[in-house]
Amino acid sequence: MPKQLIVISAPSGAGKTTITRRIIERHPATQFSVSATTRPRRNGEVDGKDYFFLTREEFEARIAAGDLVEYENIFGNLYGTLKSEIKRALSFGKCMIFDIDVKGGLSLRREFPKETLLVFLQPPNLDTLRKRLEGRQSETPESIARRIARAEMEMEEGKKYDFVVINDVLERAVDEVDGIVTRETSINFIS
Repeated sequence: MPKQLIVISAPSGAGKTTITRRIIERHPATQFSVSATTRPRRNGEVDGKDYFFLTREEFEARIAAGDLVEYENIFGNLYGTLKSEIKRALSFGKCMIFDIDVKGGLSLRREFPKETLLVFLQPPNLDTLRKRLEGRQSETPESIARRIARAEMEMEEGKKYDFVVINDVLERAVDEVDGIVTRETSINFIS
C-alpha cells in the first residue's frame, strides 16, 4: 500500500526544511503539514504557512483536548502536529509532507502506521552541522551547543526510520529523497 504521510526529520541545521521545500516544488500536489508551536516567530515566517503560532495556554488547551498527534518540548518551546490537518489530507487522498523532529515522526507512525513513510536526514558529521548552525547567524553559542547535543540523540533515533539520507551535497540528497518518496508513496497518482 502506498504511503500518504511523508515525514522528513533531521537535527536542526541538517537541511530538512530546504529539502522538504524542494520535494514540494517537485511534487506540487503534496500538502505541507504546518506544525503548531509556541516559539517566537522568526523574520519572514508567516502564521498558518510556516507554523501555527500559539500561546503556551492555547497549545496546552490543544493537548488537553487531544487535538495533537504528537507534541514535544524542544528547548523550552512546544511543537506539535494537529490531527485535524492529517485527517483532512487523508480523507481527500492527498499526500502530506511533514518537516518535524524525529520523535514526532515516530509518534506519527504509531498513530498512522500504514500511511507513514519516515525519512531521516543526517548531516555528514557534527562539525558540519555546527558550521551550518553558525551560518544561520540567528543562534547564540549556547543554543548551538544545545542543538548539537540534541543532534546526537536524534541521529540515534533516526536509525528507526525507514530510510536515512546523508545530506552532504544538497542536490544529491534532494534527488535521493525524491526517489524514495516517488517509490514509496501514492504521490504519482495524485493530480
